[in-house]
Amino acid sequence: MTVFTGSCVALSTPFTESGINYDTFKELIEFQISEGTDALLVCGTTGEPPTMTLNERYEAMDFVVKEAAGRLPVIAGTGGNNTKEVIKSSIKAQELGADALLIVTPYYNKTTQKGLIAHYTAISESVDIPIIIYNVPGRTGLNMTANTLFELSKLENIVGMKEASGNISQVVEMSRLCNETIDMYSGNDDMIVPLMSVGGKGVISVVANVAPRDTHDMVMSYLEGDVEKSYKLQFKLKPLIDALFLEVNPIPVKAALNLMGFDMGSPRLPLIDMSQENLATLRRCMQDLNLL
Repeated sequence: MTVFTGSCVALSTPFTESGINYDTFKELIEFQISEGTDALLVCGTTGEPPTMTLNERYEAMDFVVKEAAGRLPVIAGTGGNNTKEVIKSSIKAQELGADALLIVTPYYNKTTQKGLIAHYTAISESVDIPIIIYNVPGRTGLNMTANTLFELSKLENIVGMKEASGNISQVVEMSRLCNETIDMYSGNDDMIVPLMSVGGKGVISVVANVAPRDTHDMVMSYLEGDVEKSYKLQFKLKPLIDALFLEVNPIPVKAALNLMGFDMGSPRLPLIDMSQENLATLRRCMQDLNLL
């Protein structure tokens, strides 16, 4: 049940003062498709779902599914810390035509490792489409262990892991235990090649919003055996990746897309526009890569 191989962009959501800017959203999706992106993630962290209403999230999912029109897989972010609400959102995303779900581990109230197994089991039993787990302890305060992932890999439709712990030793152990059942995706743009080296199938990426072709090529070069090209692309993008995380994601990537001419608007509070000092650094990195 592999969902995709390559680069999945975690789409930034363009906003107006009153809602979602669907004209810009269409432009952004078409840009991604034309530049070789392999899958689209809607309502991931980069899309700012915490500040979107439930209806806005469903409308965004519906729009991306219809705009993609089967050209790329569409993954919907439906994670949360209320299992019943995650189930409702996941069922709705499946009804809207999403090809797969990305479900982050519960945050704030968190849970135990046994609780994680119970949480994901309940969700997996409610839908038929594939589920990719998202482990990002820096945001959630909760880390999923390799042994927990191994237990969850026994569920038929839990098929992938977006790993953003930054702990390469943990990634190696997850791959060792789950190599035959779980597709590993990097959740850190600065660790794509290291994760690929232990069996990864790609990345769910922030930088792909801005540099989709290079991100796609980095993954596919590695998979096709051109390791040198792959790590050189990782090195090439590293300064841009660093600039995109000078402030909390998705503040910088929304700023970058605005610089590229996409009418993204501002992040929604409590996020604010990027500081002028950091924006100047980001602009220089983009100019160095001929993105502006």
